[in-house]
Amino acid sequence: MYEVTKPGSVLKSIDWNQLASNNPLEDSLAIAQLCDNRSYLLGVFDGHGGPACARVLAKRLLSYIAASLPSQHVSSLLLEQMTPTAEFRPEVESLYAYEFNQYHASVSHLRDTLSNDESQSSIDSTERALVTAFDAMDQQLSEEALAFLLGPEMSEILQRVPRWDWKPWWADAFPSRDKVLQLSTLSTAMSGAVASVAHISSNNLVLANTGDCQAVLGYLSEDGTWGARKLGKEHTSENAAEVERLYSEHPRSERDSVLRMDRLLGQLMPLRAFGDFRFKWPRHVLEKWVTPILGESALPANYKTPPYLSARPEIIKHTLSPRDKFVVIASDGLWDLLSPTQVVRLVGEHMSGRVALGPLTLPPGDVTLEEINNMLQQRREGLSKRPLDTNAATHLIRHALASTETGLDPDRLSELLSLPEDVVRLFRDDITIIVAYFDTDYLLKSLPQANPEQ
Repeated sequence: MYEVTKPGSVLKSIDWNQLASNNPLEDSLAIAQLCDNRSYLLGVFDGHGGPACARVLAKRLLSYIAASLPSQHVSSLLLEQMTPTAEFRPEVESLYAYEFNQYHASVSHLRDTLSNDESQSSIDSTERALVTAFDAMDQQLSEEALAFLLGPEMSEILQRVPRWDWKPWWADAFPSRDKVLQLSTLSTAMSGAVASVAHISSNNLVLANTGDCQAVLGYLSEDGTWGARKLGKEHTSENAAEVERLYSEHPRSERDSVLRMDRLLGQLMPLRAFGDFRFKWPRHVLEKWVTPILGESALPANYKTPPYLSARPEIIKHTLSPRDKFVVIASDGLWDLLSPTQVVRLVGEHMSGRVALGPLTLPPGDVTLEEINNMLQQRREGLSKRPLDTNAATHLIRHALASTETGLDPDRLSELLSLPEDVVRLFRDDITIIVAYFDTDYLLKSLPQANPEQ
């Protein structure tokens, strides 16, 4: 839980929590404040095929986004990370630092390249920064793995357009270091992750979504009831537009194989993701370099016209109003158990009940007995809704596991939390949640001022 103490911020506080199903946990999250002290990046990364890709994204992606924002690229201190990130071996940390420095130095060229893309020419600088960073991050994950997999042959294999000073790591071969880097980068490349990252600044929320994480906005309607607004759609076979996009990128003869059993090539549920390069690399690269290490299963059946997968995000923009109270970003482990409406209602009730957990504070100045009595009455009413958890993300996890028609069932909660490792995945997925609360007073001040002459 994080309380925002710096004045002039649209966020008031941020809660987050995780609950593992897989061992190790395949989800990751990252929260950071940009160096302007008023803008935030919040990201949830749902991994599959192992935790490697999600952990790398949580460590690296927000810095790439910050560097891609026009107001950030001249600063050496791009952001303040508010959540812990994974620590890697020194050889890997050194590689990541080098690659980021090269990206940081030349990101303006990448933004210009994207702005010349007709399909992206109408988007604003924040949207362009998110798309640029997502594309570049996935490209670097690919190049890092291929560099240590192919060695000197990489230059002949890849038809690359030089976009930054990319170091030929094999030029100063160091076998023990290179083996560590080969295993680490290949592990990241063969696993995958979907991502949902929000950039929140002033009264603007811009969400970049790749895959099947979800973000939901909680708002108060005019009659005082809670409303839920989904930001975007999941990139799965249930999204008709996404299926049509996939079909349009491959020959009609592949219609029966590109999507089978509602999965990409019969294997992968999300239709967009980071990593998962066995759905992206050329077939001969997989056959010559990957299958000798990982076996024949690394090459999907009916693999004819790659790439089949992209990490390019869908961008959703929303202008915040004083009625918007919070946003919940979570992996599908939460949405499998609770609907967006249920999540918003639970967080809204938690907001009301959490006030009762804090000490009673009197307003400054003289206070009448009647005012004190009214405050005590409101506090008694709040105590009836008092949550067990001060953290809204924990509150959501508790209700996702233990809610019944008659309320919370502690026995059910205990059973689901104590399931053996070999069966728990049959009942629930990893759950990762971020709840960010907006400062209503700040949003009220940001409303356009009426012209008294009109």
